[in-house]
Amino acid sequence: MKKQTAIFSTGAIGYSLIEILARGYTHWTMTILGGLCLLGLYSIAVHLGTNIFFQAAAGMWLITAAEFATGVIVNLLLDWQVWDYSAEPANLLGQICLRYCFYWFCLCFLWFLAIRIMRRIQSTVISKWNKRRIETERGA
Repeated sequence: MKKQTAIFSTGAIGYSLIEILARGYTHWTMTILGGLCLLGLYSIAVHLGTNIFFQAAAGMWLITAAEFATGVIVNLLLDWQVWDYSAEPANLLGQICLRYCFYWFCLCFLWFLAIRIMRRIQSTVISKWNKRRIETERGA
């Protein structure tokens, strides 16, 4: 449970910061959505093979579907006007559009690449630590 809470919190804070940097503001619903999406991306990283392009595409679809569902609720049903992509080409009900699908793919690709780099560093550090521990035990 601690791991999921940390992942959710990282996604919630991280996505909120991305929105603030890009648009100058965010909405509390986007904070929740960011946390949920990062939990989904973590699940993809753990359960969906090793092909980074496939993982990035799955992440893009996950985020796009979550954005659409959230948009239908907060923008169309509740009329909170959190965002509106209706001026964007290739949009669906003003809630999702092709340009942001591309952005999500790129962001997911970078995320899964970062995970690979962190795992490689972690593996190298653990391997070196184990080697030193074995050498120390043999020398004692």
